Amino acid sequence: MSSTFRHWLPVMLLCLSLCACGGARPSADSLRDKYVSVNLQVTGPVDIPSDDQGGLKTFTPEQLVEGKKLFESNCQNCHVGGVTTPNPKISLNLIKLQGATPPRDNVAAIVKFIRKPMSYDGTEEVYNCRKTDWLKDKEAENLGAFVVRAAQRAKAWGTARLESNQDSITLPPK
Repeated sequence: MSSTFRHWLPVMLLCLSLCACGGARPSADSLRDKYVSVNLQVTGPVDIPSDDQGGLKTFTPEQLVEGKKLFESNCQNCHVGGVTTPNPKISLNLIKLQGATPPRDNVAAIVKFIRKPMSYDGTEEVYNCRKTDWLKDKEAENLGAFVVRAAQRAKAWGTARLESNQDSITLPPK
């Protein structure tokens, strides 16, 4: 090996390792998820309200993709596009989340709700929304972050236009 090559080899290895370990870069999977990158406007880490004290927590695109997948597999049957199809028909849009008692417009409040679903006015436990107490804390947070970010940014998420469409949904003939 020439002395010039030996001199530059450690520098080249360092550059390669830095390129491979770009921790803040979103994964290819999260960039391919158009809903997260386009509708939620997330292509890098983003701060989402984490509690009712105004705190923020940073979530990566990967975490929001995981939250979206959890929403799709556990919540979407009743909350298509942020609209609630069973009764009561209270959507997951930001105004409705803010109007709940207690408000559900932050990650901690969504996590608390999915652990123990309560009525919109907070007076009684409800059973038409299944508990997700089996989710790990990080998974529940990612799910909550997805819901809050969708309520903040996704056009038509839980809107009256979608709510009016749910009334026209009919079951196929038997």
